[in-house]
Amino acid sequence: MRTRPAGIGNVHADWMGSLPSILSAMPLKYLAVPGSHDSFTFWVDVHAPVGPDQKFYVKYLATMFSVLAKKVMVKWSMTQNLTFREQLDAGIRYFDLRVSSKPGEPGNEIYFIHGLFGHKVRDGLLEINSFLSRHKKEVVLLDFNHYYAMDEGHHVYLIRMLQEVFDSKLCSDCAVENITLNYLWEKKYQVIVFYHHPSAQGIPVMWPGNKIPAPWANTTEPNKLIQFLETTLKERNKQGSFHVTQAILTPTANTVAKGLVWGLREYLVERNLPTIMSWVQSQRPGVDGVNIITSDFVELTDFANIVIKLNNLLLSKSERKPR
Repeated sequence: MRTRPAGIGNVHADWMGSLPSILSAMPLKYLAVPGSHDSFTFWVDVHAPVGPDQKFYVKYLATMFSVLAKKVMVKWSMTQNLTFREQLDAGIRYFDLRVSSKPGEPGNEIYFIHGLFGHKVRDGLLEINSFLSRHKKEVVLLDFNHYYAMDEGHHVYLIRMLQEVFDSKLCSDCAVENITLNYLWEKKYQVIVFYHHPSAQGIPVMWPGNKIPAPWANTTEPNKLIQFLETTLKERNKQGSFHVTQAILTPTANTVAKGLVWGLREYLVERNLPTIMSWVQSQRPGVDGVNIITSDFVELTDFANIVIKLNNLLLSKSERKPR
């Protein structure tokens, strides 16, 4: 059993169910929701082949230097330390998911992937479902946005898996403006799945990817990131979609070369988090504001709590209560 990082508990395991009634009646697209970037990377397999999402030169280096190269890759592939259950307990409700088959492996098994293979998708979904069965008023948004080495059979397998695991918890695609927590609670829906692939067309419980745009800054500089986030917030769709603010920095090949021995967390994330989180704290949700906000290493700051508390700004002063 892996031990929990210090300070992580289930303090926000029921935050949605604890919101004031005025907020549970608002469209979910107007609430501030904490999410994680590359949500599944708390464990990757250094003994499996390098993933099909990697460029040729990375695969070549991994072949030449084997486990040594993969140990360096781990430092740059891992963007989270917490398991799904720990993230859920901490208040994370949006999950950024990238998936792949293992080329050459018989059958249709699907794995999480970010440079290196992670856990089987089914195991992660079962862990999320177990949490939801214990916390009936909590709702998660699962964003399947990248697929690798998957043919039609793999997609059929994954979509069927989602339906089998979550069953009646799955919310059918409808007008985003109709989705309030009150609506979801009444219908006993707890899962909204976004499936960015044509295979899901015509399946009512698979929401199309265009209903959850997640503009990506693709920069290593926090000031450029903040400028990008502010610009894309102003351009946020007025109707028909949620919105993901990716408060993350992205390493380049040059960044990795310079910070080879440190890794993503020490070289890029920790030194820039204060600037990024200061910006997050200054935001407000609502019609023209933030909705879903994602971060790397969500336990490094009081990330989930900071995002959840933004919802207090939607209350009048008389309705606010200390959390």
